[in-house]
Amino acid sequence: MTADFFLLIFNLLLILLSAEVFTNGIEVFGKRLNLSQAVVGSILAAVGTALPETILPMVAIFLHKGEAGHSIGIGAILGAPFMLATLAFLMIGITVVVSYFLKRRPFIFDAEILTLKRDIIFFLIMYSAGIFLPMFIKYHILIAILLLVGYIAYLYITFKSESDEILHEEKLYFEKLFGKILPIAKFKVFFSFAQVIFALAIMIKGAHGFVEALQHISFKFGFDPLLFALLIAPVATELPEKFNSVTWAFKGRDTLAMGNVTGAMVFQSTFPVSVGIIFTDWNITGYALLSACFAILAGLIILGEIHFRKRISPVTLIFSGSFYVLYAFLVIKPF
Repeated sequence: MTADFFLLIFNLLLILLSAEVFTNGIEVFGKRLNLSQAVVGSILAAVGTALPETILPMVAIFLHKGEAGHSIGIGAILGAPFMLATLAFLMIGITVVVSYFLKRRPFIFDAEILTLKRDIIFFLIMYSAGIFLPMFIKYHILIAILLLVGYIAYLYITFKSESDEILHEEKLYFEKLFGKILPIAKFKVFFSFAQVIFALAIMIKGAHGFVEALQHISFKFGFDPLLFALLIAPVATELPEKFNSVTWAFKGRDTLAMGNVTGAMVFQSTFPVSVGIIFTDWNITGYALLSACFAILAGLIILGEIHFRKRISPVTLIFSGSFYVLYAFLVIKPF
């Protein structure tokens, strides 16, 4: 048990470090290619850091046959949007409050409202379709195709939409470390991309180790695979998004911080869900259905504030975390 806790802390620190390296690399890469904040946050950063939690259900479904493998896969697929809509927003809200009291940024959350509104609307439509349409439509493959087409449409609209360019560009970490021996300044696009890939590799390795350690600890406490997949595994695999967004929120780059999460919500509600719909029985009931409903409800609350108040309050982001606390209580209480 002691070794598992040590690995838990070690891999958490590994994820934190790689998240900082990733955000630095993706900012420089986006700046050099003159990409907007919406594209960098909602597409590049979101999809990139969504890889760890996307890999987990794929492995569970395709490599671990049987009911247990499918249960873990479905739980991980549904757990990712749930964690993003609750804990990820909670982390951003807390970061804004803490950095405000540290006098590092204003309390006002200054993100591009149109970008966030588009992301959340796409998420609510796609995720609701993936959860509820299979209950009424027999041909599940048609729903899966619809979700994939929806994500392609989202990519097109995001690239075409108006958004501010990245205003800040920090020095690339690779340049700080190897600038004297490598011509990084002349080939900054290449080396920034290389830094992003390097950080992703470390991030995935750290997330995998974190999940493994959590799994050992959870099984020793008597959790079954489905509850582990729904409640615990996504926390580990969503850490990259959370800490990338925390880094950006602490620096006052709110559009990147929120886009990193909302863009991942759109991705997680389309591609992984379509895989689950095609390759599993996709019978969403009980705790699985409850987690999906909580994620949709959290998204509706954020969208409502955007629509009526034309802004997002850090307090609302923190409130979204209450759905995770409530869900955790309901799941753990029987044990």
